[in-house]
Amino acid sequence: MLDNEISECCRRLRLSRNLAERAQFSEGRSHQEYLYNLLSSELEYRTQTRTEKLVSSAGFNAVKTFDGYRFDEITLPSDLTVESLKSLVFIHEKKNLIMYGGTGTGKTMLSTALGISACKQGIPVKFFRTAALVNRLSEAKKAGTLSAFLKKLNKAEVIILDEYGYVPLDRTGAQLLFEIISDCYEQKSIILNTNLEFSRWANILYDEQMTAAMLDRLLHHCHLLLFPGASNRMKESSINDLYRSISENAIK
Repeated sequence: MLDNEISECCRRLRLSRNLAERAQFSEGRSHQEYLYNLLSSELEYRTQTRTEKLVSSAGFNAVKTFDGYRFDEITLPSDLTVESLKSLVFIHEKKNLIMYGGTGTGKTMLSTALGISACKQGIPVKFFRTAALVNRLSEAKKAGTLSAFLKKLNKAEVIILDEYGYVPLDRTGAQLLFEIISDCYEQKSIILNTNLEFSRWANILYDEQMTAAMLDRLLHHCHLLLFPGASNRMKESSINDLYRSISENAIK
């Protein structure tokens, strides 16, 4: 058996250590087919490993996919189809997505599914609740580690900002967030989820000029997705069913 020798060759060629084990079970009708099957399995292993690493480092709150997602409950712009959205054309074109609608209408789920899909294509993603990102930026600035944090953040090709507008930002936090969005402009894609109409963004940032500049950068190359429905969590809640039952009995 040449297990140790094959393992050493794999190490020196920077192939996975599992290749030596797979070499014992791969089959082929010829030497070429055997080699092809073995190398194909190595490529599949690398793709799976890279996807797992990207998903792990992205910071998703949960893993979501498009399975069962109700696209008929959202309104897409005329220049965007469900198929092009799911194929991530907007990322390759370095366009942004802004998802606007009430709490619980599926914005986080869809943005997560898009992020997971991007990871499967080998695209680095970072997912943040907006307030949490601003806190990390502020803490890094105070600690003198902001440059290092921004360097790591810059490796992502897609940045997902969830729950924008839920928490007011202080001036420093707003300025740091503006810098992030400015750096992403025409360089990478931002997916931003919000329940706050654009006219009220100045109430969060406390600076009308900066608000206008941020919107200008976000909306220049952007698709706006509308989520007009009621909260999915409320629709699925047993408490909501109980409330409906009480209301119906009260009417009777």
